[in-house]
Amino acid sequence: MKFNRIFLIVLDSLGVGEAIDAKKFDDVGANTLGHIVEYNPIDYPNLEKMGLLNLIGKDIKNTDSYYTKAHPKANGKDTLTGHLEIMGIRTLIPFRTFTKNGFPKELIDELEKRTGRKIIGNCNASGTEIIERLGEEQIKKGALIVYTSADSVLQIAAHEDIIPLDELYKDCKIARELTLKDEWKVGRIIARPYIGTKGNFTRTPNRHDYALDPVSDTVLDNLKNNGFDVYSIGKISDIFNNCGITRSTKTKDNLDGIIKIIETEKEKFNGLCFANLNDFDSKYGHRRNIKGYAEAIKEFDSYLPVIKDNLNDDDLLIIVADHGNDPSYKGTDHTRENIPVLIYSKSFKDAKHLKELDCFSDIGATIADNFNVKMPTVGKSFLGKLK
Repeated sequence: MKFNRIFLIVLDSLGVGEAIDAKKFDDVGANTLGHIVEYNPIDYPNLEKMGLLNLIGKDIKNTDSYYTKAHPKANGKDTLTGHLEIMGIRTLIPFRTFTKNGFPKELIDELEKRTGRKIIGNCNASGTEIIERLGEEQIKKGALIVYTSADSVLQIAAHEDIIPLDELYKDCKIARELTLKDEWKVGRIIARPYIGTKGNFTRTPNRHDYALDPVSDTVLDNLKNNGFDVYSIGKISDIFNNCGITRSTKTKDNLDGIIKIIETEKEKFNGLCFANLNDFDSKYGHRRNIKGYAEAIKEFDSYLPVIKDNLNDDDLLIIVADHGNDPSYKGTDHTRENIPVLIYSKSFKDAKHLKELDCFSDIGATIADNFNVKMPTVGKSFLGKLK
């Protein structure tokens, strides 16, 4: 074991340019970080020092981290497929989507029957747009707003004052059970509670995801089964349906996640701390808010010195993304992009650019290699290149 603790932080959706197969996903020209820097220039001195901007064509000297890009190989560009690939599962058959026509009548009828509530919506929509459009009707009827996106998701939105969280979560569990059928099988069911009044509806931090179990053990399972700690921060435990997790901590926003990462650094443990900072994607990427996205990167950048200072000499920090979500691009969906891989340790003496990684699973393979547990069936470790 080379490193006692590894901190893996996912900057959700911060892609660094179109993947080689971007045409297949109709995402030619997408570049989340590149276009944010182009359209809303802000200095990111600490991420720059780690080599992030070199991944979009800058030439920053004297970096303190190994840095490279990883290419996606899974057949999908969403949170679930991205995180699964990082941890050693390559999704070849994409999860079912219902983007064009919404969910089948049979599923909606059964969901209404099992929940005892009227379903409204049942369409492809932006989460903020649909609660503004249907929120008042949902309140008056005591209904559930069901909607989807280009991802394999069934999302259920409800006002917290009308449908208590416990009931909303129960309804989502019912939807999860129903969508285990092959013809309705989606990757995630997502509870989307909101508050407020017409014109001022806002989603709350009480989102909860109900994912499918991974089809086989991931690097997380292999760590847990060998007695290592696997700490989840943010929505990681939801993404993996709590498989391979030894402790889970929820967060309300990026800053809360950053603070919890720093707090965890001060604890004694042996294993992996796996964190997801979701605001980049949900608040700014999907809403095509370039300025907000840039400011969110700046916020993370401002805390990087603290995160790095709190590392022990035998700790490793890896910063990645899971897909792209270019806020300057058409539509409101994810974009098929390569992801950044920034690798830092106080012990490094020769940090530099690494050869681009063939797949996201090289990250998980490196973590498995470090802790000497079973390697994933896909991915190659780059642990030996870190000196």
